Amino acid sequence: MNSITIQVPDERLLKLQETANNLGVSIEELVLMGIEEILDKPNASFKGAMNYVLKKNTELYKRLA
Repeated sequence: MNSITIQVPDERLLKLQETANNLGVSIEELVLMGIEEILDKPNASFKGAMNYVLKKNTELYKRLA
């Protein structure tokens, strides 16, 4: 596993710590959860668009089959 180092303003670090404490996780876990959400969004966006197109064109696909 790799690690990265970032600079975070003091007020943001306090907010991160408060949020992590409220969720019962470490700051590292909270940041990783945020990264995972960002990385999964393009996939979720694609799936949403795909489902929309399939649902919208269901009748057409049935007639073509």
